[in-house]
Amino acid sequence: MKIILTQEVDGLGAAGDVVEVKNGYGRNFLLPQGFAIRWTRGAQSEADAIKKARSARAVRDEAHAAEIKGKLEKAPVDVKVKAGQGGRLFGAVTVGDVAEALGEVAGESIDKRTIVLGGAIKTLGAHQVSIKLHDEVSAAVALNVIPA
Repeated sequence: MKIILTQEVDGLGAAGDVVEVKNGYGRNFLLPQGFAIRWTRGAQSEADAIKKARSARAVRDEAHAAEIKGKLEKAPVDVKVKAGQGGRLFGAVTVGDVAEALGEVAGESIDKRTIVLGGAIKTLGAHQVSIKLHDEVSAAVALNVIPA
């Protein structure tokens, strides 16, 4: 079955890629979950639009990714959140919150889908996150979750 991915699927491809998968995998998992659409000539133009949007968001090249990595790993990044007594947060720190804080430090927007938290951040203090900036460049960033 030929499909167009609408978002990144590990081990298969990124948004806008046209891939060939087994019928059951496509019909029973990818299509119902909204990870893909069936390939048609008309849908190919949609795939091209998805690729164009992805390239606009993406880091330009490996050197650019290394530059951003240097900015992010230089010092811990502060994430301000609402917190109660004893350091408990109201909710949790989301990847959107982290992406916003990282964007301020890097001076460029960071795609929240490239951020790996490892687990829910529900306490104040120091935490570690990793970011896949490019296929060959990943950054390990120290976060300080502080009360607002």
